[in-house]
Amino acid sequence: MIEPLFLNLEQHDTLSDEERGVLRKMMVKEKRFAAGEDLVVEGSRPPYSSLVIDGFTARYKLTAEGTRQITALHISGDFVDLHAFLLKTMDHGVIALSPCHVAFADHGELKRVTEQYPHLTRMLWLDTLVHGSIHRAWIVAMGRRSKASHLAHIICELFVRLRCVHKTNGWSFYFPLSQGEMADVLGLSLVHMNRVIQTLRRHGLISWASQTITILDWEKLKDVAEFDPTYLSLSAEPR
Repeated sequence: MIEPLFLNLEQHDTLSDEERGVLRKMMVKEKRFAAGEDLVVEGSRPPYSSLVIDGFTARYKLTAEGTRQITALHISGDFVDLHAFLLKTMDHGVIALSPCHVAFADHGELKRVTEQYPHLTRMLWLDTLVHGSIHRAWIVAMGRRSKASHLAHIICELFVRLRCVHKTNGWSFYFPLSQGEMADVLGLSLVHMNRVIQTLRRHGLISWASQTITILDWEKLKDVAEFDPTYLSLSAEPR
């Protein structure tokens, strides 16, 4: 069931059979969420951390005016709230953007892992550090890149992350987000979001239809995005 987590973690280092067994034992239950349903509610104190087995989810914040800013996208193999183990009270929500299959890691089991399995603890710590790196890359893109470059960067990043967990098909990948949801990622109006997508299409970089994005020119898309995957820490080495 949690093979996507193994694929994700083993981009960074090798897991032993014992560590795989420990990770399986941590998962105390599973649940399926419909698109639009919250996995994590802001202000809650979850006793577990949520692992996406399949589907797309988003970390988000709402402003006082009711507008939404999506601050992260999570895919198969991602813990969306591993940090809840230590933070306790969640300062943001996590929503399903597609039908999602989710497993839950009990915080008592996570505590036991930190006390008994130092290498596995480092691997899970690294997972949160990579998410922090992604967050920094998003901040730079939002603040200093053109909107076309920003969108290109997100597409490059998602393609690489999805390929790691075997969720791509050649240069294509399933992408269930609407233009409105992507507008919440880039902080744009729906009209402006449509123009940005059309820019990438017009330059022959991507096609986007029927919830599928296909990269038509990877090298040019990377150039537009100024994409360097170093921040994803995809070299497998001792940690």
